Amino acid sequence: MIEDDDKLDIIEDDEEQPTQLYEHYHFEVDRGQVPVRVDKYMFEKLQHSSRNRIQKAADAGFVHVNDRPVKSNYKVRPGDVVTLMMDRPHYDTTIEPEDIPLDVVYEDDELMVINKPAGLVVHPGVGNFHGTLINAVAWHLRNLSSYDPNDPSVGLVHRIDKDTSGLLVVAKTPEAKTELGAQFFNKTTHRSYVALVWGHFTEDSGRIEGNIGRDPKDRLRMAVFPPESDIGKSAVTHYRVLERYGYTTLVECILETGRTHQIRAHMRHIGHPLFGDERYGGCEILRGERSASYKQYINNCFKLCNRQALHAKTLGFVHPKTKQQMDFSSELADDMTALIEKWRNYMKVKA
Repeated sequence: MIEDDDKLDIIEDDEEQPTQLYEHYHFEVDRGQVPVRVDKYMFEKLQHSSRNRIQKAADAGFVHVNDRPVKSNYKVRPGDVVTLMMDRPHYDTTIEPEDIPLDVVYEDDELMVINKPAGLVVHPGVGNFHGTLINAVAWHLRNLSSYDPNDPSVGLVHRIDKDTSGLLVVAKTPEAKTELGAQFFNKTTHRSYVALVWGHFTEDSGRIEGNIGRDPKDRLRMAVFPPESDIGKSAVTHYRVLERYGYTTLVECILETGRTHQIRAHMRHIGHPLFGDERYGGCEILRGERSASYKQYINNCFKLCNRQALHAKTLGFVHPKTKQQMDFSSELADDMTALIEKWRNYMKVKA
């Protein structure tokens, strides 16, 4: 057990240290950060790691704060620079152009609006270093000398999940990304999603509020915590019922904030997981009948739309240069359209 003792915070210089280290991750602690153990801080930042692995890395001298190795119980403070150093070079994450089809809804000298298909990863990361939307954008803009896909001052302004379809905006200039990023931060953009969720809503609309942070039991999933807690980040989702199908409901979701997996986590939190959402429990038969025919019907639905039934339908923002309001809408993906039609037919048969 690690004791909370200041004498244990820093690894002493005479302790055995790896000779050659390479930086893998780099974080600058926000001004408003409350003191928290470095292993907990990094656990929140590193999606594909566990707290135990981070503690082992710290014990091995791989976790540094302000260029000095620290132990797991070191408490980060505002302004600290936290790095994960390893004894092997980092995987080369250079973004290379790849000839991948793009559905470009709108494009000018400042930005692109893209309708992303389900199944396409947005940005290279662990397990998906190639074949992403960013690789496709790099190919699309390969002849634009001013666009460097490896420059963080241009590119994606926001993200949607791999298995979510719908609209995204990409900035082609640093000025556009700064301006659009400020709009997302200040919540002046307009985004709506369409989702098929499990269960029946008695009300026609509602509001979900709850902080969203990493689920301590599953690092790949987000969990909802009380708004007054200091866990996670504040999140608000508004929803409106579009159609009812007895055991499922088609809803429109409007984001007041834009947290990771926000709609998926919020809907699960109120007992309405997205249909087909394996990570959040939507791939089970949560409502309906016990008959074999109904079970077969649901399995056929899962096969028809083999992902969470979620589509980023509308996107609105002020153009970063012309200052004109820009509003875009996209049709539902074919698999989700077919799924909804199947539920409509199911209700007709029942009636």
